[in-house]
Amino acid sequence: MRRPTRRLLASILLAIPLALAAPTTAHAADPVSSTSGFYVDPNSTPAVWAAANAGDGRAAAIGASIASKPMARWFGNWSGAIGTATGAYVGAARAVNKLPVLVAYNIPNRDICGGQSGGGAGSVAAYNSWIAAFADGIGNRPAIVVLEPDALGDVSCMTSAQIAERNALLNNAITQFNTKAPQTWVYLDAGNPGWISAATMAQHLNAAGLSRTHGFALNVSNYYATAQNTTYANAVNSALQSSFGYTRPFTVDTSRNGNGSNGAWCNPAGRKIGTPSQTGGGAEMLLWIKTPGESDGNCGTGTGSSAGQFLPETAYKMIYGY
Repeated sequence: MRRPTRRLLASILLAIPLALAAPTTAHAADPVSSTSGFYVDPNSTPAVWAAANAGDGRAAAIGASIASKPMARWFGNWSGAIGTATGAYVGAARAVNKLPVLVAYNIPNRDICGGQSGGGAGSVAAYNSWIAAFADGIGNRPAIVVLEPDALGDVSCMTSAQIAERNALLNNAITQFNTKAPQTWVYLDAGNPGWISAATMAQHLNAAGLSRTHGFALNVSNYYATAQNTTYANAVNSALQSSFGYTRPFTVDTSRNGNGSNGAWCNPAGRKIGTPSQTGGGAEMLLWIKTPGESDGNCGTGTGSSAGQFLPETAYKMIYGY
């Protein structure tokens, strides 16, 4: 999974920080206060690699600095029976009173701009069935869901008919979570500060149903510094308030933004892990959404790899920022 990079727009840089009144959807219970912290996935790719390669000189550092941290689990067409998969994951977190973070990543024409993570559900009907089962698997248990990274940033590569279809799919997905997963906070993905202007992104978010979600997510699988994302989020919220009369909280993916962005999005060298998952920190919460060490695709330091493949050398270097 990737992110196109474009220059930061002047309107973003000049945005005035905005106090986030951010009303939430009335139906959603607070999953943060009902749990005792974020869930650490014992079966994350770095955890599995470190356990299987204990004799490797990199294993201890990867285990301590990456595998032991709370991260999101991504779900897509590789996940098998999706309701069973999300149910098992959320159930494991609930058993230890922790809050799981899940990413839904299966929309038709997925990653249509970048292409490294192309695919997704084969039809509208297939996606609607898939996302309904995704939400049903969570049920009445606390969870965070980041909904379809790339989906709104990618509209620059889509026809008007494809955009309308995608908005309908996202609106329906939000309905499914609101109906079937009442303790889930959904964050609709909103790209990153270098992709689309804040005013345009606000239009896309509203059309996709943001007003019926808890908030929006930024920087997923990218490298922009937290402060840059906060400035961008405030500009998005300013545009939402001006055009539609509401704002929303936001979360920032800090998994790989410790050294900020160098302008590249696909396995750039010299990046570093960022602040571990926490509430606050300039956003409603900072989350490790992309797993450090998982490839963005066949590019950069990951030449020869596929998107999502765990690269221990990349992970190891990301701990130290080189």
